[in-house]
Amino acid sequence: MKPQPSFPVAWFCLAFSLVAMTAGAQSDKLLDQWIAAQTNLLTWSADVVETRALKTLSQPLVSTGKVWVAMPNRFRWELGQPAQTIALRQPDQLFIIYPRLKRVEKYPLNGNQSGPWRDALALLDASFPRNRAELDSHFRLLSVIQTNAIVQVNLQPRSQAARKFMSEISVTVHTNDFSPASTELRFSDGSIMRNEFTNGIINPPLKASLFESKFDTNFTVVEPLRQ
Repeated sequence: MKPQPSFPVAWFCLAFSLVAMTAGAQSDKLLDQWIAAQTNLLTWSADVVETRALKTLSQPLVSTGKVWVAMPNRFRWELGQPAQTIALRQPDQLFIIYPRLKRVEKYPLNGNQSGPWRDALALLDASFPRNRAELDSHFRLLSVIQTNAIVQVNLQPRSQAARKFMSEISVTVHTNDFSPASTELRFSDGSIMRNEFTNGIINPPLKASLFESKFDTNFTVVEPLRQ
């Protein structure tokens, strides 16, 4: 006859199962609240501090800047004061602008390309999910952790090709309005890019010109993916 677990062991297993079920239900509730909050979000802006920890450098690289988002598919991300790098997303293309170098890199957005510039798109898609199905289609949920007024959502790209470049994404949001507090990208080479947001504003009025691709005629425009 197969021995039965003792009462303490059985009680522990039952308690553990109940805790896991409760934690899972709480995670689902927080995720649902986070995603529901995005339905009322049209625009967002914030100051940002970006920290890049690279394995080849002994000290991290720190830059300050500003980010503006217009849902569902426009953003402007500036780093440096004055701006040294500008990432500008439009519905069908992405520009990386280097004002000092007078250089512009142009990338079409048809879903087939890959490269370092994809981190900006991953940040936007993961930070502002429009529905659970969309989030689940691109990312695997690893954990949801609440600490006081902050919730951290840890995600892993579902695409195997994407995981060769980026192993994990963490999105931290405020529980009062579920706006981004920080994001962190962990890359397959061991480097980390963390962005911390302050002075965030939900639904500020933003001019359409902010997302237009305007630069001087003396700028060199290249399309790296076609070379």
